Amino acid sequence: MVGVLSPTTQKYILHWGEMGTRWGVNRTVAQIHALLFLANEPLTAEDIAASLNVARSNVSNSLKELQSWGLARITHVMGDRRDHFVALQDVWEIFRVIMEERKRREIDPTLTVLRECAIEGEHDAAIPPATLERMGEVLAFLEMLSSTYSDYKNLPPATLQRMLSMGGKVAKFLSPEDKPGKRGES
Repeated sequence: MVGVLSPTTQKYILHWGEMGTRWGVNRTVAQIHALLFLANEPLTAEDIAASLNVARSNVSNSLKELQSWGLARITHVMGDRRDHFVALQDVWEIFRVIMEERKRREIDPTLTVLRECAIEGEHDAAIPPATLERMGEVLAFLEMLSSTYSDYKNLPPATLQRMLSMGGKVAKFLSPEDKPGKRGES
């Protein structure tokens, strides 16, 4: 994979970088992740810099970020003293790692603040009851998502895949009043 990338590989890497920016991830970090994911052998930072035509310092910082997420790791190649890098290759494990990190970095701190606001709001006479209720609804929603994630995060990939492939079929088991678009209708 070192050197010139095929047009299809370039398209994949560029798109992964674009998607990364939409998900709040630095473009270069996402592109390096894509490159490492597609690579068939470990790559050095120099290989990555040359393949993506980015500064070596940017590659170094991006690799540190990928390592902090647990999406890439250092490996060594016999006869070469340089660090080489590989990415997780199992898509289910990548998904699990990203979800766990997003929860830890974004959802958990938000839940902490929302719980504090719920407690403080009960004693804050300046907050109208309707506002306090909406704050409580957001808290309940995020607590439900967090709890559901905890229930599913350790399921084997094959079980998750079966669940996801069921898709809308699950809705058939719901009662009519629980189906989307039916809430609040008489």
